[in-house]
Amino acid sequence: MLSLYRKIFSTKRTVIPVHDLPQPEHIAIIGNRIHHHVKHLFRGSLAIREVDTGSSNACEQELTALSNPYYDIERFGVHFVASPRHADMLMVTGSVTRNMKAALIKAYEATPDPKIVVAVGDDAIDGGIFKGSYAVCDGVKHVIPVDLEIPGDPPSPMTILTHLLAYLDSK
Repeated sequence: MLSLYRKIFSTKRTVIPVHDLPQPEHIAIIGNRIHHHVKHLFRGSLAIREVDTGSSNACEQELTALSNPYYDIERFGVHFVASPRHADMLMVTGSVTRNMKAALIKAYEATPDPKIVVAVGDDAIDGGIFKGSYAVCDGVKHVIPVDLEIPGDPPSPMTILTHLLAYLDSK
């Protein structure tokens, strides 16, 4: 039993060097630019509704990280809401499964105009490894119109922020 314990817990773990993490000043620069656009385009705050249409939960973990104290996206006027009726933006994760297709369409229709739809992650963009499977409708763009695609499997919180800023810069 002890040898099994040593075998399981003696594996080497990968540690990300501190210099490879985004620095707080970079987050603040990007966040302040997002805050400027949010105040101008959305009159104060950007409300996001996240819709999981069949993901592995990796993208949701990265979206959750946006609210932690390190990124703290709420200080820039961006927050997540529970209802699509209160949202300005839908962030969709996962390839759209046949069982979630109707729910995604209902969430899209419940979101007031003008709305922004963002496909987060490779699965949401084109179906990922499940593309062409009988159980999925491939990417989000095959079900509802998509305004922005954020690639990655999963994309990091910094990648999500930079793509969101690039999109807001174009508006």
